[in-house]
Order: sequence, then C-alpha cells, then structure tokens
Amino acid sequence: MTTTNIFPAAILFDHDGTLVDTEPVWAAAKVALAAEFGGTWTEQDTLDCLGLSMQFTLDRLRERGVNLPDEQINDLLVAKVHDTLAQQPVEFLPGIERFLSEVREAQIPAAIVTNATTSVARRTANAAPEGTFSVIIGNDETTHPKPNPQPYLLAAERLGADPTQCVAIEDSPSGVRSATAAGMRVIVVPGELKVPAELGTVRLKHDELTLQAVRALA
Repeated sequence: MTTTNIFPAAILFDHDGTLVDTEPVWAAAKVALAAEFGGTWTEQDTLDCLGLSMQFTLDRLRERGVNLPDEQINDLLVAKVHDTLAQQPVEFLPGIERFLSEVREAQIPAAIVTNATTSVARRTANAAPEGTFSVIIGNDETTHPKPNPQPYLLAAERLGADPTQCVAIEDSPSGVRSATAAGMRVIVVPGELKVPAELGTVRLKHDELTLQAVRALA
C-alpha cells in the first residue's frame, strides 16, 4: 500500500488503554455510584462496557439501580472520575510519552478519539508535549460512537487529513472496527479486551511505537 502524499497525514489515538490507563478510576467510580443507589457494579460490567459508547454505560448503570436520567448519571459519574484524577498526575503508558515527542517534533497532526468524556481526554492532551493534540473527539462530539466510523472520520476532517492516509492506534475491538471502517490503517496495542486476529493492520506493544514503525505502513 503506497501513497505519493506525505505519510502519515495524521496519527489518531484512542484514549484509555492506548495513551493512559484510567479505566481503574472509571471502574471504581461506577462501583461507588451503583452502591450509592443500593446496586452492585461488577468486574464483568466493566468488561462489557470497554470500548463501547457512554450511552451503553449509562444504560448499564441504570440497570444496576442508578435510577436517574442520562444527564444526571453522566454528571455524577464524571464528577467522581474528575475528583480522583485531580489527585493524581497524568501517567502515560510505557513508551507513549517518547512516541508523542516524536510525533510533535515531526509536526504530524494528531488527535485523541474516544467514546469517553472529552474533558478527561483534554486533561491527557494537556499533559502531552505542548501542541501535540490539535483535535479531541469525545462522546459529546458524535452521534454515532465507535464502532461506527464517525468519530475517526470527524477527527480526520477537523485535522484536514485524508482518512485513508491516517494511522489510528487502538486497543479495543470496537475502536479498531471504527478506524478500519473510516479507511485508516490501524496499529493494535495490547488492551483489556482481545482484538480478533483478523482486525487491524499490525500489532505492536506500546513501547514499540515509533515513527519508523508508523511510516512502514505506507
């Protein structure tokens, strides 16, 4: 697969499990919120929601006893997550900060594309080398979350990049399907959920991510 354009036109990153691991914080917030309403949030509930839309999580929380409208559940959940994260520094996964520095130094446009909350992704973006991320697509930006291609297509559009010349970095089956459906090449990094072997372009560990590896996909 070759191109006469500069490749990659942009690099698009999933958030949780790709850049950072805030999933334990989200899981703890869901456990606490369900408990406040007399319900129980299990580890299986967490696994069932990984990589899927915030709406899926809100519906599951309601099933677990949080009998409130979507907006109120979302606000309570996000507030708990923010309270916890405010007490912690942003910790990038191994190798990610070095790779982000490479991306920034090469002046390659980059975005964060997540089904989760934009504000949490923005916190991560602010901890990256200054100017790395010019676009953040979160759950409040889209009407059709991953695995639909809309989030990745929207990010590419805002970056002014041809989706077919972009590379996405993902760790979940739904995210890989989303980026693939958008026409992008996808690097799959290890995550909580196993990505089927037939999905994605190449598999790398987080600390194996380099611009050389990305450009080899051209």
